[in-house]
Amino acid sequence: MAPPSADSPATSFGGGSPDPIVRLTRALAVGCLLALIVLGLAWELWLAPTGQRTWALKVLPLALPLAGLLKHRLYTYRWVSLLVWLYFTEGVVRATSSTGLVVALAWGEVALCVLLFAACALHVRWRLQQAKRRNKP
Repeated sequence: MAPPSADSPATSFGGGSPDPIVRLTRALAVGCLLALIVLGLAWELWLAPTGQRTWALKVLPLALPLAGLLKHRLYTYRWVSLLVWLYFTEGVVRATSSTGLVVALAWGEVALCVLLFAACALHVRWRLQQAKRRNKP
């Protein structure tokens, strides 16, 4: 039987229950991702819509990695940590160039992006360290 890869759930679980740090970072990443989706939809559809509300489609790329995060796919955590910087940039630009409610929504988006990035980075780092420890002779 081949040893589990760094991308398999068994790597973080060691055949038993998940490591507390893995559980925490997974929950934080999934929660922040869902919050970004809800914030993006609420922002563009109800709270401060721009144009014909078509900007709500910007949350579609955020919906794609949700299944991968829930299935503990390490690769998904890696690319989400890159994808999130697009939303971070949008938040900073809108926070510094708009007025009113948009500023608060934009800073909320920035905060969620930073938390999501930190959760993904810590999750990846911890799982790779755990896999390295298991593979040492």
